[in-house]
Amino acid sequence: MPPLGYLGRTAGQPPVWLESRLPLESLRLRRHPVFAGDGLPRGDGRPVLLIPGFMAGDRSVATMRDWLVRLGHGAELTGLLLNIRYSEAELRTLLLRLVDLYGRAGRRVTLVGHSRGGLLAKVAAHRHPELVERVVALGSPLANPYDVHPLTMAGVRVAQLVNLVRYARTGAVERAFLRDLQEPARVPLTSIYTRSDGIVHWRACLRPDAHCLEVDGSHVGLALNPEVYALVALVLAELPRGHAWTGG
Repeated sequence: MPPLGYLGRTAGQPPVWLESRLPLESLRLRRHPVFAGDGLPRGDGRPVLLIPGFMAGDRSVATMRDWLVRLGHGAELTGLLLNIRYSEAELRTLLLRLVDLYGRAGRRVTLVGHSRGGLLAKVAAHRHPELVERVVALGSPLANPYDVHPLTMAGVRVAQLVNLVRYARTGAVERAFLRDLQEPARVPLTSIYTRSDGIVHWRACLRPDAHCLEVDGSHVGLALNPEVYALVALVLAELPRGHAWTGG
């Protein structure tokens, strides 16, 4: 856990007001040919589980779920209403849905997680690679989960207080999760990031064991970004585009 005085990165990070682009990004998506699936490979019913980000719920990734279903994938939501509980508690909910979807589909599941959802997906895949086909993380600080904007870090502090009061869990409960997060990926890992991310510092999304792909847009808008949708469709078709990050 970061020291109590730590409030996240500010130097070199885009201003957080850039996140106000979300309504325009949503409009752009709905007018984009990608939203109709034009020119994209069709799905074969493979199971996909979408995981929302910090302080968000299923509604934040419902548009992507509906789009994936139209494209021919067996996409579903986790049932998370507010992703704020300590990581092991959120993982229990996620794993119940993962086991259920795996059992019904009869094949391994692709996990697509936005922001903190990508961190949960990576650890779930690390602990249960037999259930997971691959992980796609959208704006997820896989290399350093605390390399975020000070306002987001303040939200983390609020969540820690909620977990202490409601569940009697201190920050120490995250140690095993953070350890597994840093372990090398056990299934294919794709990290989609944007350098104009006003919430997560983009370099925190880069790992040498991940296929790292850059798009343009806001952090909160990654779940409504046509570039992201195209990349997700290609990754699910096992035809990823771009170059893996090699450091620097």
